[in-house]
Amino acid sequence: MSTVSHESSAAAGLAHDELGPIDLVLFAYPPGAPMTGEAADQLIDLVEQGIIRVLDVMFVQKNEDGTFSGFEAKDLNADSVGDFAVFEGASSGLLGDADAAMAADAIDPGVAAVMILYENKWAAPFAAAVRRNGGVLIDNQRIPHEDVIEALEAIDAS
Repeated sequence: MSTVSHESSAAAGLAHDELGPIDLVLFAYPPGAPMTGEAADQLIDLVEQGIIRVLDVMFVQKNEDGTFSGFEAKDLNADSVGDFAVFEGASSGLLGDADAAMAADAIDPGVAAVMILYENKWAAPFAAAVRRNGGVLIDNQRIPHEDVIEALEAIDAS
């Protein structure tokens, strides 16, 4: 199974109603981060299981002087992006310069980051059924795991 989607947006073969929810995540790696490859392996596993589909991967490096560079998952080598090199070609064209600038604003100088845009394929049948039945998504939020743990610990302490 392919790790990334190499289908163009015109040839994707999916009606808009058949898409699952799309998420964008940004992970920062400060200088000296161990980069063990475990995260890339876990992401590949999610793709291979059909749980998600990676649409875009973009890398951003913020220099000490505040300038930054952003590049798509093309012509990657493991020396520069580690095990994320397996996402070579993950570029639907949905992420661009404005996204790289947003990522650079969110990280400190000297830090590298990876942005991953992915479809939650596991939720596509449910989302499509909701839409076919006239449902409209009103809100979608992610709660940081630290907040959930803190809330659960507060409940246990009371």
